[in-house]
Amino acid sequence: MAVAPTSLETMLARVRAFHDKHDFRNSGGEDLPYRVALMAEELGEIAACVTKGRSHAELSEEVADLFILLLGTAIAAEIDLPRAFADKMAVIEQREARMVNGRIRVSRFDTDRKA
Repeated sequence: MAVAPTSLETMLARVRAFHDKHDFRNSGGEDLPYRVALMAEELGEIAACVTKGRSHAELSEEVADLFILLLGTAIAAEIDLPRAFADKMAVIEQREARMVNGRIRVSRFDTDRKA
């Protein structure tokens, strides 16, 4: 089993190296609509794991697949992911939680938006 990376920067570097190794930038692998389709496919596989009671190992693998695709999408779109994460966390940490249909939500609700 591979050694787990210790930081987001390490994980981004490994995904960037994978993109470079296979020349994703020049071979369509960083095309954003294509990447969205791949992420939707992986999310469907996660849903199948959950709804069909598949093993924790299978779920872990599918979640990792989606995470790697997300990291690659940030690379393809030239997003500073650590900064985007920090900025978004600063916003959502200020939100109040609400119960919606018996489940907790911490979202920006339509009633919170200005016209």
